[in-house]
Amino acid sequence: MLLDPFLIRAGLAALGTAVAAGLLGCFVVWRRMAYFGDATSHAAILGVAISFALSISIVVGVLATALLMALALTLLERQGREVNSSLGVLAHGALATGLVAMALVPGGGRIDLDAYLFGDVLTVSWAGVGIIWAGAALVAVLLWWHWSALLVATLNPDLAVAAGVRPARQHMLLALLLAVVVAVSIRVVGALLITALLIIPAATARGLGRTPEAMAAAALAAGALSALGGIGAALWADTPVGPTIVCTAAALFGLSLLTGRVR
Repeated sequence: MLLDPFLIRAGLAALGTAVAAGLLGCFVVWRRMAYFGDATSHAAILGVAISFALSISIVVGVLATALLMALALTLLERQGREVNSSLGVLAHGALATGLVAMALVPGGGRIDLDAYLFGDVLTVSWAGVGIIWAGAALVAVLLWWHWSALLVATLNPDLAVAAGVRPARQHMLLALLLAVVVAVSIRVVGALLITALLIIPAATARGLGRTPEAMAAAALAAGALSALGGIGAALWADTPVGPTIVCTAAALFGLSLLTGRVR
């Protein structure tokens, strides 16, 4: 059973998602971008509807919509508007618009909406696995290339300016990478749970690493354990895979808190 092709594909897809989400999730936690991630991921449902309406690749439609949402949120942040309320309006407005659009798309009644809301990693094809790992590689390479600039811009924007780093440019890069993670992860954990996979492994790793690099490595490991453990638990208990992955991540977070208290 462990060698069944669909399980191999599911495991590789989940691992690729864990790599991208684990690394980027640290910056999401450091910058308190949870609601930002919600707005971007919720817009993915609108991207799915557009993809079906235009008969284009789901990844292309979701990526385009997520990028537009990320750019819009970044511009709002730069203009000094009330970001929290704007994030709430855009997040829930995009989700509702996407759900309505899915109902209006010709043949929309036959679309498996749950697969895009909560994920369906067991149905990912080899092409899908390749797309997920390509996105993960892009996120990993860009984070490695801009690590120092991103870190100082995230933790101390004033120091970043003094060091010749433009925080706005680095924040824009984070927003674009977040859109990439949303696009490649939607079939693994779904639009409603992507933010959880970004935040929970990073929160788990917070008390395990003494340096930012160590925390990123711990977050990646926690994400990988959550992904593979969640798939195994879902198959054993016959539960939805995406939510089970997130439940596994939450269990690891609770275990990290308990371990920290014991230490």
